[in-house]
Amino acid sequence: MRDIAVFSGSAHPELAAEICAQLEVPLRPVRTQRFANDCIEVQLQANCRQRDVFLIQPLVTPVQENLVELLLMLDAARGASAARTTVVMPHYAYARSDKKDAPRISIGGRLVADLLVAAGANRVLAMTLHSPQVHGFFSVPVDHLHALRELAGHFRQHDLGNTTVVSPDLGNAKEASHFARLLGVPVAAGAKQRFADDKVTISSVIGEVAGRDIIVLDDEIAKGSTVLELLDRLRELGARTIRVACTHGLFSSGALKRIGDQPDVLEIVCTNTVPIPAGERVPKLKVLSIAPALAEAMRRIHNGESVSALFDA
Repeated sequence: MRDIAVFSGSAHPELAAEICAQLEVPLRPVRTQRFANDCIEVQLQANCRQRDVFLIQPLVTPVQENLVELLLMLDAARGASAARTTVVMPHYAYARSDKKDAPRISIGGRLVADLLVAAGANRVLAMTLHSPQVHGFFSVPVDHLHALRELAGHFRQHDLGNTTVVSPDLGNAKEASHFARLLGVPVAAGAKQRFADDKVTISSVIGEVAGRDIIVLDDEIAKGSTVLELLDRLRELGARTIRVACTHGLFSSGALKRIGDQPDVLEIVCTNTVPIPAGERVPKLKVLSIAPALAEAMRRIHNGESVSALFDA
């Protein structure tokens, strides 16, 4: 593609390389250095003048470092006279901070959206926001994609005649219903209460799960507390087999091993929106690539074609 320049921050260069391979364009180099006073400097080492620039950077650990790096990349692209700069953000960590549910707390999802726009973002390409309303925090166009088709394509390899998709909570039930329709199976949902970041209670599961093959679907798995609590309820209700799926496999604090050690969990499936260190992988883990989907969306953005038509087809 002509007049396109793709750069990657340091958060997930492997995904950026996959995307560029799909687009058949080079991944342009970025130089990042840290001064003695701990400040970061970023230089985009390719011509951006009057080009369509894409900056690929999921907000993953260390989130604040990667966010500042992305802001500096945006500023560098604007200073280099880019015609348009699109942030490709496969994971938006601050989407969890979407409302004021306690006195005197910040709404990080909105603040970070404002920072990205102020730094020079003309468009955002995101994947499976934790709270869909975060889409509205941005004052520039946002293409909000999902990975349900990639996940559904994987699970169609199995016999789904006795399968139910289960959402861990009612907040994710709409996405689980969409996923269940793609597979042609029924859906159920847990009744969840959260008391702390790592303390949740699921009092019941709404829907038929006894004797069924279960696919637990969540948008992201961090510490895994919700999934492990749901597994306890599913066992009590007599589920036959269990598979776990999510878009963002964050798997912090040993969550991947804890879930993988459950004897009735046959498989853990996620996408590569975030990097998963090789040392933390378990035999039950299957990682699907969303690089083709992101690359096609970027191609359509660049060519002025409909992105929604691609993902509604």
